[in-house]
Amino acid sequence: MKKGSLSYRLIITFTLILVTTSVIIAGVLAIWFRNYYFDQKKQQLNEESTIIESAAISYLTLDKSSNLDTLKSVMNFVGKNINAEILVTDNLGYTYAVSNSKYEDYKFSNLGIPKEDMDILKQGKSIEYSNLKNSAKNDYVYLKPIFNKKYFSGVIVMLVPINSMLEPIIKVNEVIAVTTLLVIIVGSIALYLYSRKFFIKPLNEITTAARRLAKGSVDQRIDIKSHDEIGELAESFNTMAESLQQVDENRKTFISSVSHELRSPITSIRGFISGILDGIVPKDKEGYYLNIVYDETERLSRLINDLVDVWRWESGEIKISSQGLGVSNLITYAVTKLESQIHEKGLNVDVMLEKEHQYIIGDNDKITQVLTNLVDNAVKYSVEHGNIRINTKSKGDKVFVSIYNDGEQLTEEQLTKIWDRFYKADVSRTNKISTGLGLPIVRLILTEHDEDIWVENYKDTGVMFTFTLTKK
Repeated sequence: MKKGSLSYRLIITFTLILVTTSVIIAGVLAIWFRNYYFDQKKQQLNEESTIIESAAISYLTLDKSSNLDTLKSVMNFVGKNINAEILVTDNLGYTYAVSNSKYEDYKFSNLGIPKEDMDILKQGKSIEYSNLKNSAKNDYVYLKPIFNKKYFSGVIVMLVPINSMLEPIIKVNEVIAVTTLLVIIVGSIALYLYSRKFFIKPLNEITTAARRLAKGSVDQRIDIKSHDEIGELAESFNTMAESLQQVDENRKTFISSVSHELRSPITSIRGFISGILDGIVPKDKEGYYLNIVYDETERLSRLINDLVDVWRWESGEIKISSQGLGVSNLITYAVTKLESQIHEKGLNVDVMLEKEHQYIIGDNDKITQVLTNLVDNAVKYSVEHGNIRINTKSKGDKVFVSIYNDGEQLTEEQLTKIWDRFYKADVSRTNKISTGLGLPIVRLILTEHDEDIWVENYKDTGVMFTFTLTKK
């Protein structure tokens, strides 16, 4: 995997997202657990202080000498249970009981609780400090007011070593950190393996196939069956490769066909001229053979012109200019243009128009070329003294023009291949007069007009071409 590649950037991006998300979640969990732990600790201190409060009230209201020991015992018991040192003050803030001898110095002294805090305590609210005033130790301090009935009687002061409170938090944070690190490592590995299987490998396969395709290996295909964007990309690549392969095959066929079509008249021309120049052809036959040479040059000229037309249409060089056209005028012109060929074969041409004045939208020269080519095709394939019928019929916004000839019907293969370049249904009859590009040019013109054309065998005899034109 190359640095800077799409796969590399995807993995880096996903890894950064995974790391960032994991760190954020770990931080949120750590903060949540710290707050939760402190809330639980405060709740515990508050519950335990209730026991001390009862003992302190008994000390204040009953025989103090006998209840002081009881109060200290309760304070020691509670202090060990919650791992805290406990002090009890009167309503002025003077200490009169401590749970541990370490705090004897505080006995009978004022803890220095600020007046505003004393006012809060008198309201029945608890207070917490990060440390006790004048204490060298780093303690968490929790102050709980004592009420004898409705009267403020003193304060219970609980000092919990901050280290003892932070120790479980630190352990949990360590577990969270280790878990986060494992999640990042395992997630990164899983992400890499997943990316390698579903992104890197398929993309590398597509890249390799594309490079081979660029070098001319048009038979390249990709075997990726995933139902996602990668699968769609592979399917699109295979479709493109198939199209390129078809184009390549068409190119080879086209070159082969062009070479064959050009070679035939050139060979004839060269042979006859060579015979004349070498004196092989008798003087009285030179005119005959020169006529043949002239016909071959005409054939060669038609072929080149048709090839140029096909190339110009497919390259988009030819642009159509749409205008209103009369269908009857177009048909009349096409038939008149081929009148000599029609009379030569003794053909009967019957034109049946649905409307005498039917107008369509199209390019005059191009639609004329379509009709001329189709009528010319009908003349070539009609039998001697046969019939040609041209009729129109409108449906919706379309005019359907049909051209029928009573020549030999087409086979299934001929019906399919008749639109291919250089294809000739009857080579023996049309080799000298047809280039095999007339019908492909017709379809190119109609396609450019967004129209359609098709061919079918007509009932028991003859062939009929039908194409559409858009009404004006």
